[in-house]
Amino acid sequence: MKLLSLVSAATIMTLAGCSAGGMKSADEKTNPMVGGAPMYASKNIIENAVNSKDHTTLVAAVKAAGLVDTLQGPGPFTVFAPTNAAFDKLPEGAVSTLLKPENKAALAKVLACHVVKADALSGAIKTMIDDDKGKHPVPTVGGCTLMATYMGDKIMLEDENGRVAHVIIADVKQSNGVIHVVDAVLLPKQ
Repeated sequence: MKLLSLVSAATIMTLAGCSAGGMKSADEKTNPMVGGAPMYASKNIIENAVNSKDHTTLVAAVKAAGLVDTLQGPGPFTVFAPTNAAFDKLPEGAVSTLLKPENKAALAKVLACHVVKADALSGAIKTMIDDDKGKHPVPTVGGCTLMATYMGDKIMLEDENGRVAHVIIADVKQSNGVIHVVDAVLLPKQ
């Protein structure tokens, strides 16, 4: 069984920081809270993600895969960031196996299947889905192609194995892209 099919989370995540004095900055007002933390559009993906209590597994995976510098880079990136609960849905032992140093390449591949080299807000994704008559292919930096669909306000992403993730928090703006929080880990083709 391939380790790649066990964990996918990668690309990342959520938001951060605390506002001073109880006043919300304009930066903070434009973004939803993620994992109990405000997300700042002026901070990069990593600077925000480390503050989300719902993305500690993703942050650990990004560090173990050596992707911190990449996700702090200029981008733009769209990251479909799985929550801790999404990682918990993987088979028992999958996450700990992927986090081992000898599985760094497999972990990086899983995470890269959550990252797109673009700045795609949910409205733009829905427009692309509509333009493609209900389904839009989303090529990731990891070489995976996700299939995007939506129903009402909810965007869904299906990986090449038929696994579906729902966007549960959309449009979390970052200085180097955008994060969409998802409820499942997307995996490379087995």
